[in-house]
Amino acid sequence: MRNRRMFVLMIVFILFVTVMGFSIGDRKKLTWPENFALDSTSFVQQWLYRPAGYVAGLFQDLSNLHNIYKENEELRIAAAAYARDSIKFNRIDAENKRLQEKLNFTERQKKLYDYNYLIAQVVAVSQDPYDDTIRINLGSKDGIKPNMVVVTDKGLVGLVSRVDPFFSSVMPITKLSDTSPDTKAIAATVFGKETDSFGIVDSYDPETGKLFMSKISEHDPLTKGDTIITSGLGNVFPRGMVIGTVDSSQVGDFGLTYTATITPAADFDHLTEVFVVQPAETGESDK
Repeated sequence: MRNRRMFVLMIVFILFVTVMGFSIGDRKKLTWPENFALDSTSFVQQWLYRPAGYVAGLFQDLSNLHNIYKENEELRIAAAAYARDSIKFNRIDAENKRLQEKLNFTERQKKLYDYNYLIAQVVAVSQDPYDDTIRINLGSKDGIKPNMVVVTDKGLVGLVSRVDPFFSSVMPITKLSDTSPDTKAIAATVFGKETDSFGIVDSYDPETGKLFMSKISEHDPLTKGDTIITSGLGNVFPRGMVIGTVDSSQVGDFGLTYTATITPAADFDHLTEVFVVQPAETGESDK
């Protein structure tokens, strides 16, 4: 029994040495068992590698999709911020242009007549037909006084009717009525024909949206398209305030004078900022 074991061990050792020598020898071809083992291994690796590659590619694609989603989110946020900033820029740019136009208006008026112009924001417009007033955010603390004229850069708006410390009420010229003691008629003339033209703007027709200028002489040079301005007579409305444009003229009620229909220059439906005219003789400084 012991000899048999020794014999088996010797056979195994001889085979091992033979295989090792055969394997590490300088051979140009593999034996068929080696080829079979190599081909079998390659075939198995091929079927294992492809699913593993698909799975790895799937996870890589999912990772790429996640990155693309994050990039798209960042792009959407950037686009929204750009759109918001563009809107803000356009609004600020339009606001600057509008305020620049108003500043140029006050500079032109200063050169024309020696008035101060205090810019005010319209905070409320009353819809009450019995109290049709406009509220502005300037009051007695800002030097506002009753009967000061209020204008826009387009034309005359009205007179300050009530003054509070921080706010004031303005009665618009659309409340003018020749039968109302609460409104003040406007002594007017034609721009460029100040020495030859004169009339009184004393009423307004809410149905047509037109002002009426009466007491016009039959020899007055007033014609359609003329610009009507305040004459400064009466010491209420400073001279040179634009009232509107002449639409037509017709003979008055008694046939002795003429009456003109005038389109107001100011847009009363879109009042946002106005100017309170402060005559220089009041001694107030320009705000």
